[in-house]
Amino acid sequence: MSTNLIKLTAIVCLVALSLSACGSSKTICNKTYDTYGAFSTDDEHNPDIKYKVIAGNVVWSILLIETVVFPVYFIGFSLFEPVESKVSCS
Repeated sequence: MSTNLIKLTAIVCLVALSLSACGSSKTICNKTYDTYGAFSTDDEHNPDIKYKVIAGNVVWSILLIETVVFPVYFIGFSLFEPVESKVSCS
């Protein structure tokens, strides 16, 4: 196998990994809540839901800081993911 093919495969894998965020939506009390970030706080954040920071997106943002595009996406739109409800479901 040539070194060019190995390099190309590695680059394709890194690009594929960099395009995937680590957070996921969650259904709580029969309603689905999406991840949110600095730019989507008003639209996605619900004060009755407990959220946690997505550590994987923070790591990707640091590793890919020179690209500018990926940190803006990860921090702007996918920094927090829903965990559980702060109030009881009724």
